Amino acid sequence: MSQNSPSTISVPGLPTADPDRTARLRDALRAADFTADGCLDLLGATAYAALSRSETVPALRATRGGSPLETLIRLFLLQRPATRDQARAALPLDDALADGWLRAGDGDTVWATVDVRPFAGVAAAPGARDEGDAGRRAGESGEDWWIVSDLGCAVGGAAGAAAARGATDEGGAGGMSTASRSELVLGVGGASTTLAGITIRNPVSRVLDLGTGSGVQALHASPHASQVTATDVNPRALQFARLTLALSGVREADLRQGSLFEPVGDERFDLIVSNPPFVISPGERFVYRDGGMAGDDLCRTLVHQAADHLTEGGYCQLLANWEHVDGEDWRERVTSWVPSGCDAWIVQREVQDPAQYAELWLRDGGDHRSDPASYAARYDEWLEEFERRRVKGIGFGWITLRNSGSAMPSVTAEEWPHPVEQPLGPEIGKWFERQDFLRAHDDAALLAARFRLADEVVQEQVGLPGSEDPEHVVLRSNRGMRRATKVDTVGAGFAGVCDGTLTAGRILDAIAQLLGEDPVVLRDRTPAAIRLLVEQGFIEPVD
Repeated sequence: MSQNSPSTISVPGLPTADPDRTARLRDALRAADFTADGCLDLLGATAYAALSRSETVPALRATRGGSPLETLIRLFLLQRPATRDQARAALPLDDALADGWLRAGDGDTVWATVDVRPFAGVAAAPGARDEGDAGRRAGESGEDWWIVSDLGCAVGGAAGAAAARGATDEGGAGGMSTASRSELVLGVGGASTTLAGITIRNPVSRVLDLGTGSGVQALHASPHASQVTATDVNPRALQFARLTLALSGVREADLRQGSLFEPVGDERFDLIVSNPPFVISPGERFVYRDGGMAGDDLCRTLVHQAADHLTEGGYCQLLANWEHVDGEDWRERVTSWVPSGCDAWIVQREVQDPAQYAELWLRDGGDHRSDPASYAARYDEWLEEFERRRVKGIGFGWITLRNSGSAMPSVTAEEWPHPVEQPLGPEIGKWFERQDFLRAHDDAALLAARFRLADEVVQEQVGLPGSEDPEHVVLRSNRGMRRATKVDTVGAGFAGVCDGTLTAGRILDAIAQLLGEDPVVLRDRTPAAIRLLVEQGFIEPVD
């Protein structure tokens, strides 16, 4: 087992985090308003949005004034030089040079050695938001954090090795070698913010961030966990995670080097989160994305072993890719990974065909910028591997496990490509609570329970204009997964009356009387519909 404590992790060429000097640097960043809100306000929506696409020209045009904030944006987000006087006006220059955040350039200039991206966090933000908006405004979460990553890998988020190569070509801020590019550490991207948003944020004792990278998930765990352990096979990632936590002013995590669960032995955790190297690729070129196992075996192994490291009631939440194999149902494939005694909710958000998938990750690696023959050879290598494994598509999504210990676990795999509310963590927690309720209530107990209509559920009636009766009625939720479900007259009437006052059975008796139906028959045939409304969150038990 490979394991290191924070004090033994030393990576040449990366900054260090002396506590006093780092505190002074953090104070300077705040004083200059080098925060998510401050950068958005200065750059404006157009330049800020362009940065998310790795386009820097609008931001360069918006930062020509020489203020401390403009200097910091140019140094740490755009990898442009600053004069010593400009840098000294923006931050404690001697401290930044001593700890290696900046390096001296030619003449009177200094350059950043790492990307530092202001980040607001997504864990505690209230209200309905789409995934693409997660973490934009600091006021929504109350946190001013900074994510530290390799040069070129924070602007635009997880733009991969292609972004880092572009940064080197643009002016030599770091000059990573071809060999070291395999160990790049990325900053905040869509995957990391999605995982942070879906994570259940109950106060817990111990959290494991498996494959921490630049420390984004460990950072989000710090406010609600007594102890955070973060692991990564890449020692550079552990140092970046340490820098992220130190600069953001949160306590240091227990950092350990190693693969999968090796660094933690037989320890157990209340929450395991992982944005693993899930890319299904023909080789292991980049540590941050390629797991080095065949097909989707890395994700399968992680899911299968998770139960051995969860406390009773503990959760494991991860992002994953899985193969769609010819002649095989993807749901059966992924649910087969779930260990016994665990409830699971698996959501497929997107499916790509092998060609689309290969092109995505070839661009991520910068191969589209290489000579055409080399690009074609790599492209062919990906397609050859998929053909050999009979892969017809690749699914993207998230998996949440809970160590319930139940002899009759609830395991659901579904496809949901539609927009969802972020942060979704509270809704995911409620989904598992609803499974507990349904598992504990047979039909008789269900009819004896009382329910209330969930918040922001509306009814839509669809039919021809002028018709007396609608063709069908739809219940639609504007929260959580933002589901919609078709209901009959009984279902619509039942949901509309649910205010927590009457039991489900008494409501059905009243509906039967209004419709002239036999109440016994209605009681017999309705529990399945009630279960569906509960499971999907349209109605909530009040007991």
